[in-house]
Amino acid sequence: MAGLITVRASAGPRHSLSVAQTVPNRPLLQVSQLATKCTKPSFLCAARLCKARPFVVAAMEVTAPSAGFANRQPSKGVLEKWCDANAVCFDVDSTVCLDEGIDELADFCGAGKAVAEWTAKAMTGTVPFEDALAARLSLIKPSLSQVADCLVKRPPRISPGIADLIKKLKANNTDVFLVSGGFRQMIKPVASELGIPPENIIANQLLFGTTGEYAGFDPTEPTSRSGGKALAVQQIRQNHGYKTLIMIGDGATDLEARQPGGADLFICYAGVQMREPVAAKADWVVVEFQELIAELP
Repeated sequence: MAGLITVRASAGPRHSLSVAQTVPNRPLLQVSQLATKCTKPSFLCAARLCKARPFVVAAMEVTAPSAGFANRQPSKGVLEKWCDANAVCFDVDSTVCLDEGIDELADFCGAGKAVAEWTAKAMTGTVPFEDALAARLSLIKPSLSQVADCLVKRPPRISPGIADLIKKLKANNTDVFLVSGGFRQMIKPVASELGIPPENIIANQLLFGTTGEYAGFDPTEPTSRSGGKALAVQQIRQNHGYKTLIMIGDGATDLEARQPGGADLFICYAGVQMREPVAAKADWVVVEFQELIAELP
């Protein structure tokens, strides 16, 4: 069954069905086993996407990429900052979750291939993020009902180990934020599952007309444009007065957050996607969240 991941999800206490679905494998993952379990049966989603549904938590064995980055081993200074962090900001797509949310929505709406190509350009920084976002949404034009159906039929897959990492950070009194170029409507269920308050989400907002038709996205959200994550992280730090703040993600927009007044460190999570130009500039490259947990007090 090379090149495929089989996902089995139990529908939870409100449903009696067991569902099996097959989805394409992600690059650089060698998967020998993937088991999923469902936890909370219902979530409150933005824009009235309030439906009971299963939530998929993925667990898999991941083989580390072969690229020999020196930053696979963190320096003493990096470890000290990691352990002293007052706040950690996580990217969502291909980091907290295994999937790229906009690609999943596009595929669900029948525009998957064209949108995936734009996503790759956005994540490697070869085109301005705002151009890629506008282009992708013009191809999808998702209605409110399509977004709701996508969340029900293709619940987000949580990356293995992320729940344990967030639990450990919170136990250490470290604040956790989700900073994403994805959409609030699709991220709120993930945040709810992980115990992250909605006010700690910085993401894009889809707009809909009176009958639920797609009406664009909110261009005032900082994450709707290139450099927006850096601005969002700077604002988080300023608002809360954090002494040490860390950004964790997989893409060029996450790397941008490491700058004066923003993130002190950028940790590249390559457990789903290895973007070598991004990883090469990271302070630390990890392929499993357990690597981060192991270094925390």
